[in-house]
Amino acid sequence: MKRRTLIQSIAASSASLAFPAFSQGNRIVLGQSAAFTGPAAQLGIQMNRGARVYFDAINAAGGVNGQQIELRTLDDGYEPDRCKANTEKFIKDNVFALFGYVGTPTCLAALPLINESKIPFFGPFTGAESLRDPFSKNIFHIRASYYDETALIVKQLTSLNVKRIAVFHQNDAYGKAGLDGVTRALKPLNLAPAALGTVERNSVDVAAAVKSIMAAKPEAIVQIGAYKACAAFIREARKAGYGGQFYNVSFVGTQALADELGKDGHGIVISQVMPFPFSTTTPISREYLDAVAKAGGDAKPNYSSMEGYVAAKVFTEGLKRAGRNPTREQLISGLESVNNTNIGGFHVSFGARDHVASHFVEVSMLTEDGKVRR
Repeated sequence: MKRRTLIQSIAASSASLAFPAFSQGNRIVLGQSAAFTGPAAQLGIQMNRGARVYFDAINAAGGVNGQQIELRTLDDGYEPDRCKANTEKFIKDNVFALFGYVGTPTCLAALPLINESKIPFFGPFTGAESLRDPFSKNIFHIRASYYDETALIVKQLTSLNVKRIAVFHQNDAYGKAGLDGVTRALKPLNLAPAALGTVERNSVDVAAAVKSIMAAKPEAIVQIGAYKACAAFIREARKAGYGGQFYNVSFVGTQALADELGKDGHGIVISQVMPFPFSTTTPISREYLDAVAKAGGDAKPNYSSMEGYVAAKVFTEGLKRAGRNPTREQLISGLESVNNTNIGGFHVSFGARDHVASHFVEVSMLTEDGKVRR
């Protein structure tokens, strides 16, 4: 499917939100607010695409307990106010659950509404601790946290005797979550970030950040941003003569960053919280690649799409366990029963007081030809 056609189909599905979900007895209606336009659009598009690949296959096979899963979307452009308004609309329209929201600042804007309404909120594309602590009965996370990701990054760097580590981060809740993770990992080693630089959300104005970070002469730079800003920073830092290592957390959008940088992406390291989506090394990867191929169009495997696929698969497992015509409370109980479950080599586990399914993290690296290797 062409990108324009995909966005048009997303907009069309957004326009169909006029009736309450619970009046449709043969459907489970989910709401997703994410960026489908703007500088972070590929994050929302790919997360949505992976989820739809799974849900479409399930629906084609008869659905779940006789009900079809419908994923409706609203574009928030990665802006908190728009996400809050979208969430208000979803709740007003009585969707069964919220699924696959994208971004820390957007999710945090919706959080008071989510907690007040007690609507199930599943699989947000964020690793922020502020969405995990304090514990909320109706919020479920698939991915490891930014604390998990930055701990691995710092461990890898310091094991190589790299100690002068700077942080380039988005100037919002997402950037702060990543910065806190780096600072937290450095502290037991009696270290602190060597320099800081910021960029505004949905901006590529990185000049000031490059200047302040380059002045500190760091050996490595950890980036906590989305793909366009991180790519802009990498290019400008290289122009300024920087020869050190760049590390990114998974939210950056791995394939989108590779596409932005081209051959300039060679050697960029990115922490990952999902199974490797480019080879058949694990059963879940084989299943995912086969599903993407069967879906057709211009869908291509990538980490963001894999996250949507895995989230949809785990959600569906919880929905199966919730029984026919489930209530929201039955869905929550069904998800909490997904305990110590192996989904094709990727282990997930929920419990009554543990709604974080996975702490899996590994690192990947971009190659000169725009691909990703482990």
